[in-house]
Amino acid sequence: MEVALDGANAIVTGASRGIGLETAATLLDSGAGGVVITSRHDTNLEAAKSELVERGYVEDRIHTAQGRADSTDDAARVLSETVAKFGSCDILVNNAGTNPSAGPLMDVDLGAVEKTWAVNQLGSLIWTRAAWHAGMSSRGGVVVNVASVGGLRPSPIMGAYNVSKGALVHLTRQLAHELAPHVRVVGVAPAIVKTRLSNALWEGREEEIAATHPLNRLGTVEDVANAITFLASPQASWITGVTLPVDGGVVEAQSSF
Repeated sequence: MEVALDGANAIVTGASRGIGLETAATLLDSGAGGVVITSRHDTNLEAAKSELVERGYVEDRIHTAQGRADSTDDAARVLSETVAKFGSCDILVNNAGTNPSAGPLMDVDLGAVEKTWAVNQLGSLIWTRAAWHAGMSSRGGVVVNVASVGGLRPSPIMGAYNVSKGALVHLTRQLAHELAPHVRVVGVAPAIVKTRLSNALWEGREEEIAATHPLNRLGTVEDVANAITFLASPQASWITGVTLPVDGGVVEAQSSF
C-alpha cells in the first residue's frame, strides 16, 4: 500500500529540525501539495528550508512561518498565511514541544512546569482551534499530535513533561470526539528517538538504552515521520482518537511484567 496525500496541504509546527523537519520531507514525498514549517526563530527556518531544497524538494512547495507553539496570535497568523499561500490547511502536525523542567515534581521550578505545559498541551489546542476556524470545520482534515511514551507511563525525572504528554494523549481523544466527523484527530507516542533534544537520554550509552527496547534499537526521525504521514493520509481514514506508540515495543514490553 502506497501512502498518498493527493495534494493535501500541511502545517508542521516545530519543524526546523528533528522529527518535525523529517515529517515535512516525508509529507512532501507522499504527495502533499504544500508544507508550511514553523519555528520560534526565522534563522532556523531558513536553514531548514535550505536543507529541504538541497534534498531535492521544490522550493515553491515549502513555506516558512515564524510562530510560537503557545501563541494564539502566531497560530492565527500562520493559518492565514497557509490559506493565502496554498489555499487550505488539510493536515496539522502539532510537533512543537519543550522540556525545560526536568526533575522531581516536588522540586522542579514551577515556572518551567508552566512553560512545559503551555507548549506541550495548550499549544496543540491553540493550533488545532486555529486550523478548525481557518477552514477545517467545513473542508475536513486531520490533526496529528506528537505525544510521547512518557504520556503513557511514568518515568523518573521527566514528570512535568510526562504529565503534559499524558494530557495531550487525552486531548487527542477529546478532540477526536468533538471534531468528528469532519476532522480526524490522532497521535503518535515516540520512545527515545535519536535527536538533539534527546541526546542526554542516550548519548554515550546507546547500546544499553537500545537493549531496553524489544526491537533492540533506538528510534529514528524517519520512524516517527512515516507513522505521522500514514495517520495523516486517506489510507488511515477510519482511524481517529488513538495515539500510536512508535517505540520499538518498549511500552508493551514493560506493561507485560
